[in-house]
Amino acid sequence: MSKEIVLDDYAFLVSETDEKGIINFANDDFCKIAGYDLEELIRKNHNIVRHQDMPKAAFKDLWDTVKQGKVWDGYVKNKCKNGDYYWAYATVFPFKTCDGSSGYLSCRRKASREEIETHEKLYKKMKSEER
Repeated sequence: MSKEIVLDDYAFLVSETDEKGIINFANDDFCKIAGYDLEELIRKNHNIVRHQDMPKAAFKDLWDTVKQGKVWDGYVKNKCKNGDYYWAYATVFPFKTCDGSSGYLSCRRKASREEIETHEKLYKKMKSEER
């Protein structure tokens, strides 16, 4: 049975991807919470941590927003390597790397219990409408 991992107040999860969502960088907090070594994440698609409870529409909105060069923020439920999960408030920034290629930087922090409960209900409703 999977369990929720609650981020501590100071956790700051950072990952960087290319334009296709392939991970180029992940900080220690992200690796620790997700349960992966950095080497296991590099060159993998970021959806390696996508939880099945997340509605497709949430990620469509994210991609539509960042591909327009705009910053996206919202709540995500991610899965850990061992099947556990965690909720976070995420902000995704489009950016150009030092070599001129485009990518995305995702920064995540602890979500409050109220924010989680609100989005759990919303995402459950959205998932039921997908079928």
